[in-house]
Amino acid sequence: MRYRIGDTPSEPGLPVGQGPFIGAAVFSFVLGIGFVVAGIRSRHYWLSIWGSGLSIVSAAYLVVTLVMP
Repeated sequence: MRYRIGDTPSEPGLPVGQGPFIGAAVFSFVLGIGFVVAGIRSRHYWLSIWGSGLSIVSAAYLVVTLVMP
């Protein structure tokens, strides 16, 4: 395998900050609310249960990450 000049494959890259994880948690929270609404409207209650669990876990992650330092 050839590497570019100047790249050292044994050195780790830059660390990832909290931004992508917080964005994924916000997206999951909104998606979970959408699942709850879609599950109730279509009478697929497993979808609303799945969505409520996703919303609760995402909200808990956001509270732990943003409120408690």
